[in-house]
Amino acid sequence: MSYAIVGFGKIGQALAHAFARKNINVTVASRRPPEALAPQARAIGPTVIAKSLREALEADTIILAVPFGEHREVAKALPSWKGKTVIDAMNAFPVPEELDGLPSSAFVAKSFTGAKFVKGFNHLIAATLATDPVVEGGHRVVFLSSDDEDATAPVAALAKQLGFAPVKLGKLNEGGALVHARGRAWGQLIFQDLFKKEQ
Repeated sequence: MSYAIVGFGKIGQALAHAFARKNINVTVASRRPPEALAPQARAIGPTVIAKSLREALEADTIILAVPFGEHREVAKALPSWKGKTVIDAMNAFPVPEELDGLPSSAFVAKSFTGAKFVKGFNHLIAATLATDPVVEGGHRVVFLSSDDEDATAPVAALAKQLGFAPVKLGKLNEGGALVHARGRAWGQLIFQDLFKKEQ
């Protein structure tokens, strides 16, 4: 399984730290050329490799960490998303009118036709996401939601591999709504810093 993070701002870099901590190879890309990202990628760890967007999209699993409005540009970069898993780590806040009442992920999913689409890694602030998720004997929680049950399992496995405790919230318009912003209010579970104690 190969992984890429598209977007190398605070969230993209925080996720790169999570991969580096576990020595898992991950490609990072953004609108900037790879050579502009390379020094920061190297500083995070040797398993974090800056590449062009085109090269990054060759990965099996792509994490979207771009500003919300830029997801369409990423979607256009591939003629088909079939066979790809896309993890939406973005937040739309305040909620754009164009969503027309849809959860932001359900709206974004429409641009990635054919992809297995999962909302995840979006509810923790970057500083928290970048730190070791194993805290005081528990694991920091990552909420996952998807309209495709089969898509959630490998993303949950990745979350576990990175040291998080995945919690499946169901479909995008059900559990997913708990971590989506509504109007000018954040979803109920956004920024919850929960731990799952091992039994």
